Amino acid sequence: MNVQKRDESTATVHEGGCACGAFRFRATGEPLRVGICHCTTCRQVHGSAFGAYAIYARGDVMMSGSLSTWRSSEQGRRHFCPACGSVAYMEFESRDEVDLPLGAFDETGLFEPDYELWCKHREPWLPRGVRPEYDEERPYQARAD
Repeated sequence: MNVQKRDESTATVHEGGCACGAFRFRATGEPLRVGICHCTTCRQVHGSAFGAYAIYARGDVMMSGSLSTWRSSEQGRRHFCPACGSVAYMEFESRDEVDLPLGAFDETGLFEPDYELWCKHREPWLPRGVRPEYDEERPYQARAD
């Protein structure tokens, strides 16, 4: 098997962080996938109708700053800035991934979501049929390197 290593000098870099600037991240390359989540926890954590995330391989994201962590489920961990309360990122212990909120990136319009999760909790006024939809979690597919 021929494994190709990414040339970090030419890879796209996207940066972002929390509202107060105490936490920052630097994501290299493109995300593995981009999704919208309508689960009740994402809705409550974001104070919005859904959460939207760019999911990166853990090794493609550098982070700086202090965070607090909340165990939101058996596998889920949500990290947030203790100063301003912004959601910094989410992760699942069983996956080698980091879920970065789209609203935390410095630039807007970087990524369009590929799918929607937990649509059984979606607000009825949101459009349907725009992208693949799952009533609950989508089947997890590990990264194929």
